[in-house]
Amino acid sequence: MFRTKGDPTMDHASFEAAATHEVLNQVGEPPDFNAYRQDQALSDAIEAFGAGWAAPKLAACGALIGSSAMRQRAYEANRYGPELRTHDRFGHRIDQVMFHPAWHELMTQARASETHALAWTSNQPAMQGTAQRGTAQVARAGLAYLWGQGEPGVMCPSAMTFAAQGALAHSPDLHAQFGAKIWSTAYDPRPVPPAEKAGLVVAMAMTEKQGGSDLRQTQTYARALGGGRYQLTGHKWFFSVPIADLFLTLARTESGISCFLAQGWRDDGTRNGVQIQRLKDKIGNRSNASSEVEFRDLAAVMVGAEGRGIATIIDMAHLTRLECAIGAAALMRQATSLALFHASRRTAFQRKLIDQPMMQAVLADMALDSEAALWLSLRAAAAIDRGEALARVIVPVAKYFICKRAPGLVAEAVECHGGNGFVEENPIARLYREAPLNGLWEGSGNVMCLDVIRALTRQPESAQALRAELVAASGLDPALDDLLGEIEAALAAPSHIEPQARRVVEQIALALSVAVLRTHAPEPLARWFCAARIATPGLAYGAARGIDARAMLARAAVIDAA
Repeated sequence: MFRTKGDPTMDHASFEAAATHEVLNQVGEPPDFNAYRQDQALSDAIEAFGAGWAAPKLAACGALIGSSAMRQRAYEANRYGPELRTHDRFGHRIDQVMFHPAWHELMTQARASETHALAWTSNQPAMQGTAQRGTAQVARAGLAYLWGQGEPGVMCPSAMTFAAQGALAHSPDLHAQFGAKIWSTAYDPRPVPPAEKAGLVVAMAMTEKQGGSDLRQTQTYARALGGGRYQLTGHKWFFSVPIADLFLTLARTESGISCFLAQGWRDDGTRNGVQIQRLKDKIGNRSNASSEVEFRDLAAVMVGAEGRGIATIIDMAHLTRLECAIGAAALMRQATSLALFHASRRTAFQRKLIDQPMMQAVLADMALDSEAALWLSLRAAAAIDRGEALARVIVPVAKYFICKRAPGLVAEAVECHGGNGFVEENPIARLYREAPLNGLWEGSGNVMCLDVIRALTRQPESAQALRAELVAASGLDPALDDLLGEIEAALAAPSHIEPQARRVVEQIALALSVAVLRTHAPEPLARWFCAARIATPGLAYGAARGIDARAMLARAAVIDAA
């Protein structure tokens, strides 16, 4: 029976004890908001790179990403992760993966948003001054940036489906056969052949336990059957999205390592030679199924030239590496947004956290890094849009640098929440587990640095494009000019970079960030970034100098009602 303070049977001490159950000074759930319209930096970057035509599409996506329904689906898809079902109840081998309904809802919405397809299907107007090219890569990158804040798990199949264009461009017949369904906005999770589906999900399976990133160690073998058909036998140590309708993989033929395309299910409806040994128990990205598989007489067709499989698949990997940079930037934005929301509503020592000078410095420093990551990743997308030689360098540079910055920023965002951030109910905890992922998928940091070196040594036009881009950074600060001098010395002898490759790539990333901000972003940002990251850098967030904290926080925009 509930008793009030006036109840004679309840003494004062008992009432005061009951009163402690009132919850005070908790920030509560964020309201619904528009993750595009309320992100000034994103809308500025989309306009600057000529993709303003996509604003209505981005705004519609932003409303979805900022909704409480999205947060709930993301929580459920991660809380109730995928489960492997190797056999049905009658003992038949089926090799299927079962997902919570929230996963399928998210996949449906991601496909409808065109995160996987807009770069290849849009009929947008060309950017002024580049009449032969449009800006669909930038627009699609904006969608990926938004979805990376919603639920990164579904962005793995979306990214690989998007990037499949890189490999399928080597086989026009396969592109013609499957392209329309790959770029379709339909999502159909049924385990049936591609011919029976309106939309297809594409994956890749390259990593083997004996080789890792060294694809030359591939031990999967392909046996020619005639008529362009092959059977593959081997073991893939990491195969994300094993329920994909189509997937690209590598195997050895008599002419060397070649690229192949396989269906998940044969035309007769049976599983196509894929035996899922186990699902990976990953640190993060838990809503998405990653697996270890064996290929047993996997039916496949060759993509591209025989013996040129690595060169073929790298064109796909180049696009997924861009996606990793965008995904890491998205995590940085989401973590910063959550930290800003918490700090603006949490009180300590009689003031809101966000009004306290040290916390302002921390949050402004994070917001600056987050925005710089956005601009650098979209500049990389624009380089692909424009067919620039710069793309060959800026993509691995962006992937390396942004993916290295993301875990530290997300860890700082957890600390901004205090103990409230260190529980799984808080979405910041999920971001913390997710943060290292983009740095190791599609090539680790060292692999990215080697990729930069290869571009600079084998493609002189890429080095020249980089020099031209960095001109915009010169003269802003003496420390920056010194850094540009070190970069030029490295470019003069790129074959000698490897022992200091990480330092050189980091320097290039810093200088590119300043150049992009100075060329396209509001005036103070390049100066603040140069001061905070080059002239007077601090090792921890909040230790940098030269940032107008209040102005930076106002630009970063606290999540609030739309």
